Amino acid sequence: MVLYKFSDETEISNAPLSTSLLGKLQKDILTGKLKPGQKLTEQQLCKTYGVSRTPVREALRQLETDGLVENILNRGAFVVGMTDQDYEDMFELRKAYEVQAVKWAIERISEEEMDRLEETFEFMEFYTMRNDIDKMLTINTGFHQVIYEASHNKMLKKLLSSYQNFLKYKGAESVYDDNYLTTVLEEHRAIFKAFKDKDTKAGALAMEIHINRAKERRCGI
Repeated sequence: MVLYKFSDETEISNAPLSTSLLGKLQKDILTGKLKPGQKLTEQQLCKTYGVSRTPVREALRQLETDGLVENILNRGAFVVGMTDQDYEDMFELRKAYEVQAVKWAIERISEEEMDRLEETFEFMEFYTMRNDIDKMLTINTGFHQVIYEASHNKMLKKLLSSYQNFLKYKGAESVYDDNYLTTVLEEHRAIFKAFKDKDTKAGALAMEIHINRAKERRCGI
């Protein structure tokens, strides 16, 4: 059995200040470090995260837009967080959009994007062979991002990138069995084969199976 704990500290720390703070707050809310119902004050956040009021205000506005924070008149900002039902719904929405993305991507993918998808899949094979879960999960994210790009639909890409960002914290600390990497690789192999064969039906089915199984792994059902 392998214990994997998701880590994105490098990605967050290299981002611009306002984006970096938003990423840290999202992570702290979605992992439960900041609890639902907890009040967030500008002064407290400035002190805790070592930033000025301007990025705090920008981050709180975005968190409210994302539904992770509620600003109550005359009372202030409070953490909302994500319930199990929220995650359940988000997985179902993500599945529908991922299936559509893979259909469009198979139809619209450019030669350059296909080369990137193939290269990304080869990296997945390499890190599976190395039994490197950390790198494999990072490359896994990249594989899906290539598909979003290849769908050539900006709104779909934005939605799926947002869902991917939220769902990466669900089951962020998990115990995976010894077959985890090879199982995930084979799921992606089926998706990649559909691109090679230009088979939208096979791609849609392979993606649906992959997202269903990802949900089971993350939610422990």
